[in-house]
Amino acid sequence: MNPKVDFYFNKAKRWQNEVRKLRTIILDCGLTEELKWGCPCYTYQESNIVLIHHFKEYCALLFFKGVLLNDADGILIQQTENVQSARQIRFTNIDEVTEREAIIKTYVFEAIEVEKAGLEVNFKTTADFKVAEEFQSKLDGSAVLKTAFEALTPGRQKAYLLHFSAPKQSKTREARVEKCIPQILAGKGLND
Repeated sequence: MNPKVDFYFNKAKRWQNEVRKLRTIILDCGLTEELKWGCPCYTYQESNIVLIHHFKEYCALLFFKGVLLNDADGILIQQTENVQSARQIRFTNIDEVTEREAIIKTYVFEAIEVEKAGLEVNFKTTADFKVAEEFQSKLDGSAVLKTAFEALTPGRQKAYLLHFSAPKQSKTREARVEKCIPQILAGKGLND
């Protein structure tokens, strides 16, 4: 147990029993406990394997390369449609955690084997994402904007493309594009 992570298990008021039990199960699998993104993260030879996190409705284990796991029990969940690699196992009570202890360990050990084998997720490239018409017209009309956008990291580009294409109404897409142009020109990401 890493004392830097202890605070997390004390602050998880609603899910305290569940996350503490998950911690015990995962540590029993021989992983190293670290604090990353404000959550307990478990690593194998410095590679992220799984983390514990909690939300209002549930607590969960998030497997970083969950898409590569053999989900024989059908319990892995894609958090949102845009999450490409990670998958969750969600829990809503301590009994679910206790009942699934052996299954959890199986998934953790499989995730370790995925890492040992050096398997990688084939992520979509920026070119695979839809470009909203409103943004494409701005790119076509401004070489400076196009250059600035292309200079962003692929992750920042994807975040903008998803943000711009999400609204159903053209007026909303246009407003988002206009609002973000100064950030793009400044070389910043959507949430920087």
